[in-house]
Amino acid sequence: MNYNQCLEEMYALRRFGIKLGLETIQYILSELDNPHKKFETIHIAGTNGKGSVCAMIAHILQIQGFRVGMYTSPHLIHFNERIVINGEPIDNDQVVNLYQHVKAVQKPYRELTFFEYTTAMAFCAFASQKVDIAVIETGMGGRLDATNVLLPRLTIITNVGLEHQAYLGKKIQNIAFEKAGIIKPSVPVITDVQNKAAFDVISDIAKRKTAPVYQLGKQIKVRMRKDGFSYSGFKFEWFQLRCALTGSHQLRNAGMALCAYECIAGNKANWKTVNEGLSTVKWPGRMEIVSQKPLVILDGAHNIMAIQHLVKYLQGIKKDRFLTLIVSVLDDKPYEKMLNKLMKVTSAAVVTQTKIDRSIAPSVLSDYMKDYLNVINIIPNVSDAYFETLRNADESDIICVTGSLYVVGEVKAAIHEKSNEIFLA
Repeated sequence: MNYNQCLEEMYALRRFGIKLGLETIQYILSELDNPHKKFETIHIAGTNGKGSVCAMIAHILQIQGFRVGMYTSPHLIHFNERIVINGEPIDNDQVVNLYQHVKAVQKPYRELTFFEYTTAMAFCAFASQKVDIAVIETGMGGRLDATNVLLPRLTIITNVGLEHQAYLGKKIQNIAFEKAGIIKPSVPVITDVQNKAAFDVISDIAKRKTAPVYQLGKQIKVRMRKDGFSYSGFKFEWFQLRCALTGSHQLRNAGMALCAYECIAGNKANWKTVNEGLSTVKWPGRMEIVSQKPLVILDGAHNIMAIQHLVKYLQGIKKDRFLTLIVSVLDDKPYEKMLNKLMKVTSAAVVTQTKIDRSIAPSVLSDYMKDYLNVINIIPNVSDAYFETLRNADESDIICVTGSLYVVGEVKAAIHEKSNEIFLA
């Protein structure tokens, strides 16, 4: 089996859909000699910011001298991005070997889902590569997510918003309950959940499990200053910090990451490591700037909370500049509410459609935006949509690609392919 054949088989597993529950993954991991018990972990749930917090923590701990694994989803261009060791995605041969290793295990009463496969593969990779600690992002929710077989050093719940309501519940309290399912007895919880109803759920569960809670704004604080920002934790205070990730909301994510660093590094935690880690961290596809003239921003915002962060950022930089939105949204997202907020900063729109079968038809998005915009073009192919918009833009314009990590991933792949064509020429 080669790499492409492997991915074809794996992606075919998506037909089994989403199946929440731990029985199957526990069985598979036991047959694989429980790889997830062979390294320490930090387990992260939340509606937004999980990936950014993962990236910050993993990068800082690597600089500190730890051998660090990181498991996140989805990927932008290559599947390998999901499983990273010391900042490097696993290679194609490792993907194939890991898949075949998991595939060889006798299955229980049902086939594994795509996410269960990738989770088992990640845990096997981290065990075989002898990482000291792995930063693990949940796929959906927490309580019944395939990653929730861990007994971590720390749990982090970034925030709670309305998402995946068909699976997690209709109310904010229901969703908070699912995410709080990652809390383990006596294991510290770091959180930026500010909604009172959601926080009360998390706090009650933490109390019952005697798990200490560090809440941003209470036990840990970040503050903007003229020379950067400051962090005040339960033991350390650091000043003159800067974060390489764009957006004011990333300072709150940095606060959670720094609290995690304090917990793991203990007395060895230091400003030099923090400063280097935050100032050089990378997390592609999240308010990522790929061109200055015109200004091109790629942001995979795919729910209300993320769109609000994006709109706030765009309002701060737009001024009187012409802003073209390139957008595609998946069919399980509240596209009307998302677009309604985006229209506040949009001058014109290009509606496209990602290759994933859950992408909303461009005509649906276009019809909704007609009441807000005079200029709307439908270009179904994502690559064509991006390069045509780029050709027609003035140097002073802003182009924002958003609505889904999948549309951002396809744009990044198209840019990468084009740059390779230019290089080869």
